Amino acid sequence: MKDYDNFFLPVDDITSAKDYYMNTLGLPLKFDFSNQGMIAFNVGNNEPALILKDRNKFKDAKPTTWFVVEDVNTEYEKMKSNGVNFLSSPFPIRTGMAVEFEDPFGNRLGITDYTMS
Repeated sequence: MKDYDNFFLPVDDITSAKDYYMNTLGLPLKFDFSNQGMIAFNVGNNEPALILKDRNKFKDAKPTTWFVVEDVNTEYEKMKSNGVNFLSSPFPIRTGMAVEFEDPFGNRLGITDYTMS
């Protein structure tokens, strides 16, 4: 794993959450795909964002940390052979591929690459 990618937090009301993170916490908006159930905020000058996921669109959303890898498919196969139980097969996102899994303690994690950027 090369770096952190993004940090996902589930919210029940995307409009109220946007107001809270922008106006109460003062975080700058990175992107607003609220019609698709996600809004992202920058934290300082870091590339990784804090992304809010609307539970109305993502029913199983839970706090999740993603990491950047060179190639998701390669890392997926390697991690799978090491006993990692993935929640799905790798799937395409706007910037490349991603896949999520949970550790033995119930924490949700994911890996992503930037093969399309």
